[in-house]
Amino acid sequence: MLSSPTILIADDEPLLTEMLEFRLRAKGFQTIVAHDGREAIAKFAESRPAAVVLDAMMPVHDGMEVLRRIRGDAENGDVPVIFLSARRNEDDIVRALEAGASDYIVKPFLPEELVVRLNRFLAGRS
Repeated sequence: MLSSPTILIADDEPLLTEMLEFRLRAKGFQTIVAHDGREAIAKFAESRPAAVVLDAMMPVHDGMEVLRRIRGDAENGDVPVIFLSARRNEDDIVRALEAGASDYIVKPFLPEELVVRLNRFLAGRS
C-alpha cells in the first residue's frame, strides 16, 4: 500500500494550522506543523515532506529564509513549496517565485484551491 504524502505546514497562526491539518488529513495527506521558521527548517530536514505550505511572515526565520534553506540543498529542488501569505504586494509574490517557490496563494484563501494545487504538484512528481 502506498503511504499518503506528508505535507509540512509552516505558519505561526494556530487556528490556520489546525484548519489546514483537518482539511489536508480529510483529503488523505499526513501533516506536520511548524510554528516558526527554525522549527520549519528542522522538521523539513527530519521528515523530508512531499510538499511544504509556507507562511511568509513567521518568527525566528521568515518564509523567504526557510525557502532559501530548503532550496539551498540540491536534493530538495523538486519539493513543491507553496507560499500561503497575507502579503499580496506584487514585489513579495515575484520575489518568492524567483527564489524558488512553486506557487503563491494570498490569504484569505480557498482551502480546496490549496488542496487542488498540492495534488497537481504531487501528481507531477510521481
